[in-house]
Amino acid sequence: MASSKSKILIIGITGNLGLEIAKASINASHPTFGLVRHSAFSDPNKLHKIQVLLDSGVTLLKGSLQDEMILIEAIKQVDVVICAVSSMQVLDQKLLISAIKQAGCIKRFFPSEFGADPDRTQVSDLDNNFYARKSEIRRLIEAGGIPHTYICCNFFMNVLLPSLVQPGRITPPTNKAIVFGDGNVKGVFVKQSDVAAFTISAVDDPRTLNKTMYLRPPGNVLSVNELVEIWERKIGKNLKRIYVTEEELLKKIQESRYPYNWELLFIYSAFVKGDHTYFDIDSSGGLEGSQLYPHIKYTTVSEYLDTLFTHYYAAGCLA
Repeated sequence: MASSKSKILIIGITGNLGLEIAKASINASHPTFGLVRHSAFSDPNKLHKIQVLLDSGVTLLKGSLQDEMILIEAIKQVDVVICAVSSMQVLDQKLLISAIKQAGCIKRFFPSEFGADPDRTQVSDLDNNFYARKSEIRRLIEAGGIPHTYICCNFFMNVLLPSLVQPGRITPPTNKAIVFGDGNVKGVFVKQSDVAAFTISAVDDPRTLNKTMYLRPPGNVLSVNELVEIWERKIGKNLKRIYVTEEELLKKIQESRYPYNWELLFIYSAFVKGDHTYFDIDSSGGLEGSQLYPHIKYTTVSEYLDTLFTHYYAAGCLA
């Protein structure tokens, strides 16, 4: 008996998010395909991931976003395309969109977004068109009449959270914490494997067709002040808070060029301008993933910080 599950093609499958999406797809019993560059098969850094994918039952197809004929051939084998390429490759999806239109068989396309909603961010004068490129892809999808779902998960947990939103650091603070603005504007963090689980759950869900699915899971929508408070309770110590005004932060951003100022720019966007949370999801016509799929057991920020505490305490970094 043929599977009723959609066949899924993942572009960028050897990246961190792409690999997690592949795992979630296989776990949900979707026939899963991945497009992999020829060069990846001779790349020592990619070979382990490729073997993991093959062992899990993923069908790997050789090709790239630059080869339209190979894209069309790959797309004709599936029902759904999920693109998880890096932000630097966002505009490379133009040929993919053309191939999807020519193939004429795709019932859902998930473009490479997986961050803040590019149509709602308020940093267009500072971000070197980082979000404008994603919006451009959206407009091409819509103009082409391609069935789609946009996934806006905001920050991955491995971005900014390991330092407790302290630019220039890779570990949590132990004595003092920098707080931007008044420290009360909330951002959102979601673990990559959880983003993958929510994404795959949306694949065959008619409720998410031609919609934006936002992720704001309870326990993961927090201000910097709240993050510091959680961390203080875990380490049993109060941190000195150093407040940086919006004007001071903007000056720091403008003094450094993108991408060297990306940490400060994303902090400004999320924790000063409120780009993750300033709008109401329902009234925007969007949907919230943890409400749609309450069965998904996701990692909370507090649970993630527990792992940091355990790691750094064991290493003597918090003594």
